[in-house]
Amino acid sequence: MKKILLAILLCVSILFAQHSISGVVQSSKTGKTIPYVNVFLPEQGKGCMTDEDGHFKLSDIPQGKIKIEFSYIGFASQVFSLQLTEDKANLNVKLKPVVLKSPEIIVSGGSYSSQHENAINIETLKPNEIAQSGTPSFTEAISSIAGVDMIAKGSGVGKPVIRGLSMTNILMLNNGVKLENFQFSENHPFLIDEFGIDHIEIIKGPASLLYGSDAVGGVINVVKEKPAPVGKIVGDYNLQTHSNTMGLVSNLGLKGSGESIYWTLRGGIKSHKDYIDGTNNYIPNTRFNTASFKASTGLHNSFGLFRIYYDYNRDKLGMSVPDVLSLIAENDRINEFWYQDLSNHVISTRNTLFLNNYKVDINAAYQMNNRRLQTSNSTPAFELVDMDLNTLSYELKTHLPSSLASEYTVGIQGTYKTNRNHEAPNHVLPDANVSDISAFALMRYGNEEKFHLQTGLRYDHRDVYAETATVIDTNYGNVSASLGATYQLSSSLLLRGNIATAYRTPNLAEMTQNGMHGNRYEIGNIDLKSQRSYETDINAHFHSGWLMVDASAYYHLINNYIYMAPTADTTTGGIDIYQYEQTDASIFGTEFNLAITPWEWLIAEFAYTYTLGQQTDGMYLPFIPQNKLKFDIGLQRSDILFFNKVYVNIGGTYAARQDKPARFETETNPYFVVNAKVGGDIIIKGQPITVSIQANNILNEYYIDHLSTLKGLGYGNLGRNFSFSLILPFTIK
Repeated sequence: MKKILLAILLCVSILFAQHSISGVVQSSKTGKTIPYVNVFLPEQGKGCMTDEDGHFKLSDIPQGKIKIEFSYIGFASQVFSLQLTEDKANLNVKLKPVVLKSPEIIVSGGSYSSQHENAINIETLKPNEIAQSGTPSFTEAISSIAGVDMIAKGSGVGKPVIRGLSMTNILMLNNGVKLENFQFSENHPFLIDEFGIDHIEIIKGPASLLYGSDAVGGVINVVKEKPAPVGKIVGDYNLQTHSNTMGLVSNLGLKGSGESIYWTLRGGIKSHKDYIDGTNNYIPNTRFNTASFKASTGLHNSFGLFRIYYDYNRDKLGMSVPDVLSLIAENDRINEFWYQDLSNHVISTRNTLFLNNYKVDINAAYQMNNRRLQTSNSTPAFELVDMDLNTLSYELKTHLPSSLASEYTVGIQGTYKTNRNHEAPNHVLPDANVSDISAFALMRYGNEEKFHLQTGLRYDHRDVYAETATVIDTNYGNVSASLGATYQLSSSLLLRGNIATAYRTPNLAEMTQNGMHGNRYEIGNIDLKSQRSYETDINAHFHSGWLMVDASAYYHLINNYIYMAPTADTTTGGIDIYQYEQTDASIFGTEFNLAITPWEWLIAEFAYTYTLGQQTDGMYLPFIPQNKLKFDIGLQRSDILFFNKVYVNIGGTYAARQDKPARFETETNPYFVVNAKVGGDIIIKGQPITVSIQANNILNEYYIDHLSTLKGLGYGNLGRNFSFSLILPFTIK
């Protein structure tokens, strides 16, 4: 008995042995140590900063394969994979100085890795880049990425478009949790904001292998901010103002970390009046007000990482529709008539167990979403819509024993959704239950940073039950697969290729909708089939000290593409009837990015995107963005007087004429808008305070983007807008 007990204790001690990593971080150019470098273990959720001499130490780390990330402004971020077998490990790191934007560390490709190691094309956007965009809209800030656009009904209601695909072809993830908040229509935005995030990741192309149905067009993953360094309590206050909408954006965050426990708290608001277009006229009822609160806590130790998150968003979004025009007498910020009253609660837990050479992720989330449409007290029902959508999701993922060069992952995912209507008269969607379950396997292989391969297979099954005039009780099942690779041809040239097949089942609205929705009568189609896509893309990336060139081409073949189109019929009241249809279609295009830094103080960036979406009968697809050329030329200095990291930029966007509209769209004229920004850090007693001023559409150009759903009313996009941004970090302990 004693021998058995000793054997058990020995196994436990080996399984949960505590390890530590220490080392020093230097500049590869000068050899000098770098103080205050961020050192982070992404899979363990803990980190620290190097001291004044560039040294770091992290303790209480599990045995086996780990990843460790080093990041510092002005240097290329790096992530290292280590096999911990000894109690103490030493890692000395040399970071490479960069002037151009360096490859980020991403998490959406199935593993923590550099962008250059991932076969999937993933772009990133940092919070400071969102602040410097100068736009009132979170979604519009994301559209600064080449290949990403926005369908918009004003500043507050926007839906992302990735390479010509949108709606339920695009997934939005809140820290890995798939958001479910009635996103089937261009009028229903995702309930999420940029407060308290580390960065945003945009996957371009099919990602159903990783995330299931609805990810045929791409994924936007909003990654939460990292915990505070161990032993610190820190915070930040963020403020933005906008002249065009008299907008105020503000949020405050606090976070702290001990040796084992960490926590975060954050709250924020946005408030905007109706926006003003290039003719200096306000666009009635485009006002919006939002509020959010976020909290999290986590426990990390040598045998596991356990985290709980709570996110709350409350949005009141004005709807600029014909019925409201006679009710709006002045430009204001108060939502009174014809607005969406939306609320979303997300409670999620993300946990990782370190079991010797195995790593097991156990994740779950519960979302409570309510959508109300408030019209006016002159209509028979002021509250026209009142629906609840509740979603339970779960994931069990096992990372099998692997070497430094390989990773193997298997898992299951599932969701259960219920949609329920209350007493409001308009049931846009019926009472229904939808359940999903899937299984997948993923393999990644890397060979000495030269060659990286990623492949996998997935099966999804969906059951749908809906209480319509005829009860719907059906199911769908299908397979997704992907194969991609990157090859480092030289130290400066990277080649990437990817082929994938994905599918999307018809959503509840597409099958069952039957009633007024906005300004039209919409009818679902119970005979819709699953939408199947086949996509291939190639990418070449050249990166040197002063030049970056990135070129991509993609071709997307879609069978049974689902879209909304007008019929020849109208209601008895003369309202146009629209119905969901299907057709075989293709979307293809190119993206080209160029950045030049002939001198350290000058950066010039250019991006061109071309997209064409066409049905097999020669007709064009809806919501295909205009081809656009974007440029940004910036001057930067390390310090001027008491300012640090000073920059002055001028940029703009030229959108070509869209002369290939869908049959219910009209052609859109070209436009050219010019933007500028200036900013930097003010150092007060060693504390940096980041300030910036942005001027968008300086020339006050009157224009209408092809993806604006206000185009039919003749309303232009946002006119001249000056914005001021302030970021104030502070340390309590």
